[in-house]
Amino acid sequence: MSKKLVLAYSGGLDTSYCAVHLSKDLGYEVHAVSVNTGGFTSEEISTIESNAYKMGVSTYKNLDAVASYYNKVIKYLIYGNVLKNNTYPLSVSAERIIQAIEIVEYAKSIDAQYIAHGSTGAGNDQVRFDMIFQTLAPHIEIITPIRDLKLSRQEEIDYLKKNGVDMSWEKAKYSVNKGLWGTSVGGEETLTSEKSLPEHAYPSQLTKEGEEKVTLTFKNGQFTALNGNSDTPEKNIEALNKIASAYAIGRDIHVGDTIVGIKGRVGFEAAAALITIKAHHLLEKHTLTKWQLQHKEYLSSFYGMHLHEGQYLDPVMRNIEAFLESSQKNVSGDVVVTLKPYHFMLDGISSAHDLMNAKFGSYGELNKGWTADEAKGFIKIVGNQNKIYHQVNSES
Repeated sequence: MSKKLVLAYSGGLDTSYCAVHLSKDLGYEVHAVSVNTGGFTSEEISTIESNAYKMGVSTYKNLDAVASYYNKVIKYLIYGNVLKNNTYPLSVSAERIIQAIEIVEYAKSIDAQYIAHGSTGAGNDQVRFDMIFQTLAPHIEIITPIRDLKLSRQEEIDYLKKNGVDMSWEKAKYSVNKGLWGTSVGGEETLTSEKSLPEHAYPSQLTKEGEEKVTLTFKNGQFTALNGNSDTPEKNIEALNKIASAYAIGRDIHVGDTIVGIKGRVGFEAAAALITIKAHHLLEKHTLTKWQLQHKEYLSSFYGMHLHEGQYLDPVMRNIEAFLESSQKNVSGDVVVTLKPYHFMLDGISSAHDLMNAKFGSYGELNKGWTADEAKGFIKIVGNQNKIYHQVNSES
C-alpha cells in the first residue's frame, strides 16, 4: 500500500529532518511542497528544490500563491486597516493561513494519505496548520515528528549528519521570514521585554536620504496604482515596498498574546503594509460616514484576531468580509504620502467622494446648511437626555 505523504517544506533544519526521517526511517513517499507568499527569488526556489531532493523526497513542488494571498487575505486586511494591537500588520500569521490551505489542497489533488509539517509544540503555527488541515481534509492523517519526538536542534543536526546530510545548520543570530505583507525578525532581544533590535538585524537598511512623495491610488478600497502606474494590487505592494524600504520605513516590535496563551514579542519591517493601511484609512476617513467607520473598527479588530488565532475557516470570517467589501463602494481616490528616513507622513487625499465637500460649509469657519436658530434648537434637543439625568439625580 502506498504511503503517500505531503510535507510542508521550507528547507530549514526542522523540515529537512522531517524529509529524511519520514522517507528513510518510516518509508513514506514524501512529496515536498513550498508555498511562495512573496519573498522567494527564483534562485532561492531552485536551492530549496535541490536541497529537498538531497533529503530523499520523491517530488518537490513550489506553489505560487502571491495572488491568492492578496485576494483571500490581504485585501480584507487593507479594507479593515488591520493592525494587531495597533501595531502589527499580521505579516506571518496571515501567510500561514494561505500556506496551509494551498498545501492541503495540493495533498488532496495527489490523493495523499498523510500530511506533515515541522512545527514544534511551542508556537502558533502548529495550531494554524492542524486546524486547517483537519477541517479541509479530515481523512488525511497529520504527522508532526518535531513536536511528537520533542527533538532538540542539536539532535536533528546529529541525525542528519549520521544520514549523510552535512549542510551548514548554524543557527543565524536572527530568524527572518519574508513575505508580501512584511518581514518578521526574531532574535535574542525579542525573547525578553526590555531590549530593542539593533539596526543591523533588519534586512532592509537605510540607503536613501531626503524625502520623496508617492501617490497611492485606490478604487473601491483596492490599491490599483502607484505614482499613476496601474497594476495588480499585489504588484503595487511589491513596488511600494521596494521604494519605501530604502528609507528603512516600517520597523517596529510587536508584543501580543499567542494562541497557546503566553505573551510573545517579534520584530518586523513592513513598509508597504503600514503605508498602504494608513493611506487607505485616511481615504476612508474622508469618504465614509462616522457610523461606517465606527462599526468597521470593531469588526476589523475581530477579523484580525480570528485570523491570527487560525479561525480563518469559520463562517463568521466570510460574514465580516462581506461587510468590509460592501463598505468600500466609495473608497476611491488618491493619497499622497511623503517618505523620509525611518518614517512617512500622510499629506492628503483627492477623491470625488470626499465628504469634506465645500458646498456644505467648512468646519469651524463657514456654515451653509442651517440657520443660527436651527443650530440652537439642535443643541437643545441633543443635550436633553443629559440635562434630564442631572436634574433628576442632582443632590437636593
